[in-house]
Amino acid sequence: ARAASGGAVMAGAVLPVTTCLLLGATGVGKSLLGKRLRNIRELGEPPATLPTVGTNLTDLTLHRRVTLRELGGCMGPIWPSYYGECGAVMFVIDAANPTQVSSSCVQLLSLLSSEQLAAVPVLILFNKIDLPCYMSLVEMKSLFRMQDIVSCATQPITILEISARDGTGLADVLQWLQATLRDSS
Repeated sequence: ARAASGGAVMAGAVLPVTTCLLLGATGVGKSLLGKRLRNIRELGEPPATLPTVGTNLTDLTLHRRVTLRELGGCMGPIWPSYYGECGAVMFVIDAANPTQVSSSCVQLLSLLSSEQLAAVPVLILFNKIDLPCYMSLVEMKSLFRMQDIVSCATQPITILEISARDGTGLADVLQWLQATLRDSS
Protein backbone atom coordinates (compact mmCIF):
# COMPACT_ATOMS: atom_id res chain seq x y z
CA ALA A 1 0.00 0.00 0.00
CA ARG A 2 1.13 3.55 -0.63
CA ALA A 3 0.84 6.30 1.91
CA ALA A 4 -0.78 9.58 0.93
CA SER A 5 2.62 11.28 1.16
CA GLY A 6 3.97 9.19 -1.71
CA GLY A 7 5.97 6.97 0.64
CA ALA A 8 5.76 3.25 1.21
CA VAL A 9 3.97 1.91 4.27
CA MET A 10 6.07 -0.65 6.15
CA ALA A 11 5.20 -1.79 9.67
CA GLY A 12 3.35 1.44 10.35
CA ALA A 13 6.22 3.74 9.30
CA VAL A 14 6.31 5.79 6.11
CA LEU A 15 9.58 5.46 4.24
CA PRO A 16 10.42 8.07 1.62
CA VAL A 17 10.41 6.81 -1.96
CA THR A 18 12.74 8.34 -4.50
CA THR A 19 12.44 7.79 -8.24
CA CYS A 20 15.44 7.36 -10.51
CA LEU A 21 14.73 7.43 -14.23
CA LEU A 22 16.44 4.71 -16.28
CA LEU A 23 16.77 6.01 -19.84
CA GLY A 24 18.54 5.08 -23.07
CA ALA A 25 17.94 3.93 -26.62
CA THR A 26 16.17 0.66 -27.42
CA GLY A 27 18.34 -2.40 -26.85
CA VAL A 28 21.02 -0.85 -24.61
CA GLY A 29 20.25 -3.15 -21.66
CA LYS A 30 18.02 -1.07 -19.35
CA SER A 31 15.63 -3.91 -18.46
CA LEU A 32 18.44 -6.34 -17.67
CA LEU A 33 20.20 -3.65 -15.62
CA GLY A 34 17.07 -3.10 -13.51
CA LYS A 35 16.66 -6.84 -12.92
CA ARG A 36 20.34 -7.27 -12.05
CA LEU A 37 20.37 -4.35 -9.61
CA ARG A 38 17.32 -5.78 -7.83
CA ASN A 39 18.97 -9.22 -7.47
CA ILE A 40 22.66 -8.27 -7.30
CA ARG A 41 23.51 -11.00 -4.80
CA GLU A 42 22.16 -13.76 -7.09
CA LEU A 43 23.45 -12.86 -10.55
CA GLY A 44 23.60 -16.32 -12.16
CA GLU A 45 22.43 -16.68 -15.74
CA PRO A 46 20.92 -13.45 -17.12
CA PRO A 47 17.11 -13.50 -17.30
CA ALA A 48 15.43 -13.07 -20.68
CA THR A 49 14.24 -9.57 -21.50
CA LEU A 50 12.16 -8.01 -24.26
CA PRO A 51 12.23 -4.41 -25.52
CA THR A 52 10.20 -2.26 -23.13
CA VAL A 53 7.16 -0.62 -24.67
CA GLY A 54 5.98 1.72 -21.98
CA THR A 55 7.52 1.73 -18.53
CA ASN A 56 8.94 -0.79 -16.04
CA LEU A 57 9.12 -0.08 -12.32
CA THR A 58 11.78 -1.79 -10.21
CA ASP A 59 12.01 -1.21 -6.47
CA LEU A 60 15.44 -1.28 -4.83
CA THR A 61 15.95 -1.10 -1.09
CA LEU A 62 19.12 0.79 -0.25
CA HIS A 63 19.10 3.12 2.78
CA ARG A 64 15.60 3.99 1.58
CA ARG A 65 13.30 2.64 -1.08
CA VAL A 66 14.31 3.69 -4.57
CA THR A 67 12.07 3.10 -7.57
CA LEU A 68 13.81 2.73 -10.92
CA ARG A 69 11.41 3.90 -13.61
CA GLU A 70 12.64 2.48 -16.88
CA LEU A 71 11.18 4.23 -19.91
CA GLY A 72 11.39 2.31 -23.18
CA GLY A 73 13.74 3.71 -25.79
CA CYS A 74 10.80 4.09 -28.19
CA MET A 75 9.24 6.49 -25.66
CA GLY A 76 12.06 9.04 -26.11
CA PRO A 77 9.71 11.79 -27.35
CA ILE A 78 7.69 11.68 -24.12
CA TRP A 79 10.57 11.19 -21.63
CA PRO A 80 10.33 14.87 -20.59
CA SER A 81 6.86 14.29 -19.13
CA TYR A 82 8.56 12.10 -16.46
CA TYR A 83 11.43 14.49 -15.60
CA GLY A 84 9.60 16.37 -12.84
CA GLU A 85 9.23 13.33 -10.60
CA CYS A 86 12.81 12.08 -10.37
CA GLY A 87 15.70 12.54 -7.97
CA ALA A 88 18.33 11.07 -10.32
CA VAL A 89 18.79 9.84 -13.89
CA MET A 90 20.72 6.86 -15.17
CA PHE A 91 21.37 7.05 -18.91
CA VAL A 92 22.49 3.78 -20.51
CA ILE A 93 24.56 3.60 -23.70
CA ASP A 94 25.48 0.44 -25.62
CA ALA A 95 29.30 0.50 -25.77
CA ALA A 96 29.25 -2.33 -28.32
CA ASN A 97 27.01 -0.61 -30.87
CA PRO A 98 28.80 2.21 -32.74
CA THR A 99 25.78 2.73 -35.01
CA GLN A 100 23.77 3.95 -32.02
CA VAL A 101 26.27 6.58 -30.84
CA SER A 102 24.77 9.55 -32.66
CA SER A 103 21.17 8.90 -31.57
CA SER A 104 22.28 8.23 -27.98
CA CYS A 105 24.28 11.45 -27.99
CA VAL A 106 21.25 13.44 -29.18
CA GLN A 107 19.07 11.86 -26.46
CA LEU A 108 21.70 12.58 -23.80
CA LEU A 109 22.13 16.23 -24.85
CA SER A 110 18.36 16.66 -24.91
CA LEU A 111 17.90 15.43 -21.36
CA LEU A 112 20.91 17.36 -20.05
CA SER A 113 19.50 20.59 -21.50
CA SER A 114 16.08 20.12 -19.87
CA GLU A 115 15.30 22.80 -17.27
CA GLN A 116 13.53 20.21 -15.10
CA LEU A 117 16.78 18.20 -14.85
CA ALA A 118 19.13 21.18 -14.42
CA ALA A 119 20.15 20.11 -10.91
CA VAL A 120 19.36 16.37 -11.07
CA PRO A 121 22.44 14.11 -10.83
CA VAL A 122 23.06 11.99 -13.95
CA LEU A 123 24.89 8.67 -14.16
CA ILE A 124 26.02 7.79 -17.68
CA LEU A 125 26.52 4.05 -18.05
CA PHE A 126 28.50 2.54 -20.90
CA ASN A 127 27.00 -0.97 -20.90
CA LYS A 128 27.94 -4.26 -22.60
CA ILE A 129 31.66 -4.04 -21.85
CA ASP A 130 31.63 -7.85 -21.65
CA LEU A 131 31.29 -8.09 -25.43
CA PRO A 132 34.50 -8.48 -27.46
CA CYS A 133 33.52 -5.65 -29.83
CA TYR A 134 32.88 -3.01 -27.16
CA MET A 135 34.46 0.41 -27.49
CA SER A 136 36.77 1.44 -24.66
CA LEU A 137 35.89 4.23 -22.25
CA VAL A 138 38.47 6.46 -23.96
CA GLU A 139 36.87 5.81 -27.38
CA MET A 140 33.34 6.39 -26.06
CA LYS A 141 34.30 9.60 -24.27
CA SER A 142 35.92 10.83 -27.49
CA LEU A 143 32.94 9.91 -29.72
CA PHE A 144 30.52 11.63 -27.33
CA ARG A 145 32.86 14.59 -26.72
CA MET A 146 32.17 13.83 -23.09
CA GLN A 147 34.60 16.45 -21.80
CA ASP A 148 32.59 19.16 -23.58
CA ILE A 149 29.28 17.69 -22.38
CA VAL A 150 30.40 17.54 -18.75
CA SER A 151 31.87 21.05 -18.81
CA CYS A 152 28.64 22.55 -20.23
CA ALA A 153 26.20 20.58 -18.09
CA THR A 154 24.56 22.21 -15.08
CA GLN A 155 24.03 18.92 -13.26
CA PRO A 156 26.61 16.62 -11.67
CA ILE A 157 27.57 13.84 -14.10
CA THR A 158 29.24 10.53 -13.26
CA ILE A 159 30.41 8.05 -15.91
CA LEU A 160 30.82 4.30 -15.35
CA GLU A 161 31.50 1.25 -17.50
CA ILE A 162 29.29 -1.74 -16.70
CA SER A 163 28.09 -5.10 -17.90
CA ALA A 164 24.53 -5.79 -16.83
CA ARG A 165 25.05 -9.29 -18.24
CA ASP A 166 28.03 -10.38 -16.10
CA GLY A 167 27.61 -7.91 -13.23
CA THR A 168 30.75 -5.82 -13.77
CA GLY A 169 30.33 -2.37 -12.23
CA LEU A 170 26.85 -2.97 -10.76
CA ALA A 171 28.04 -2.50 -7.17
CA ASP A 172 29.36 0.92 -8.26
CA VAL A 173 25.93 1.79 -9.69
CA LEU A 174 24.23 0.93 -6.39
CA GLN A 175 26.88 2.90 -4.50
CA TRP A 176 26.23 5.93 -6.75
CA LEU A 177 22.47 5.63 -6.21
CA GLN A 178 22.90 5.40 -2.46
CA ALA A 179 25.30 8.36 -2.26
CA THR A 180 23.31 10.49 -4.71
CA LEU A 181 19.88 9.89 -3.21
CA ARG A 182 20.94 9.95 0.43
CA ASP A 183 19.95 13.59 0.96
CA SER A 184 17.18 13.96 -1.61
CA SER A 185 13.58 13.95 -0.56
